Amino acid sequence: MPRIVSLLPAATDIVAALGRSADLVGVTWECTIPDGAPADVRVVTRDLLAVADPSDPAAVDAAVQAASEARQPLAAIDDEAVAALAPEVVLTQDLCRVCALPAGQATEALDRLGCSDARVVSLDPMTLDDVLGCITDVGDAIGAAAEAAELVSTLRARVDALPGPAGADRTSAVVVEWVDPLFVGGHWIPDLVEAAGARSALGTPGGRSSALPWDAIRSIDVDHVVVAPCGFDLDGASDQAKAVLDRVPAGAAVWAIDADQLIVRPGPRLIEGAEVLAAAFAGRPTDPAVIRRIR
Repeated sequence: MPRIVSLLPAATDIVAALGRSADLVGVTWECTIPDGAPADVRVVTRDLLAVADPSDPAAVDAAVQAASEARQPLAAIDDEAVAALAPEVVLTQDLCRVCALPAGQATEALDRLGCSDARVVSLDPMTLDDVLGCITDVGDAIGAAAEAAELVSTLRARVDALPGPAGADRTSAVVVEWVDPLFVGGHWIPDLVEAAGARSALGTPGGRSSALPWDAIRSIDVDHVVVAPCGFDLDGASDQAKAVLDRVPAGAAVWAIDADQLIVRPGPRLIEGAEVLAAAFAGRPTDPAVIRRIR
């Protein structure tokens, strides 16, 4: 089996879902391995973003903007660790410089370290279908094509069992991916909303997450506002949802969700995220461990 270095939390999730966690030799500081980390797995990246209060979305945004303007990287690879691991497959992305080391930087690092034979797979999905395609790509790269095909088939069946798009009068929802400044979820997030049986009121399917004034939400008739801040768990999302209650329409239901696990990481658990949203939108019981009704 190939020695795998994952520079993207979503890629680590995919490897685990394919039953290949034991082949992971290197991961990022943000990665979680649901079925337990191999004893010898190493963290091969470090966070370069200096934020006084990581729980403050405005402070995080300011730090990211400052680093961008100064053309400074947000993460660095541990050259010594990667060289020692001699990976055969490296999983990364070019979609978001905040989430992982870009594919170009990974390739340059491998060339520099004499690991140029390693296969670099860049995962850059824009839609829910793209995410499922990434599972296939990872399976092909790590020798788990059959497992990937079975997993994708199972996930597609779960999507097909969801309410899916309905008429123009169906319930509507906005997913807030960041609160200060406001970003409305794009990429695969509108697909999740539609699969869950609601109309995506502001997000553009397959488009990038967009910065908007809060008036954009206050000025529309929306039934649900889901606060799903990138990089935050349920408690962090709940804190931020409570902080913006006065910025959303008074008649909207406001939810906080474990965004990091169910909404923003483009991996297998997105389908669970859609299922959780479907239950919330339909007024069915929801798991308090992953979603909370704030108002």
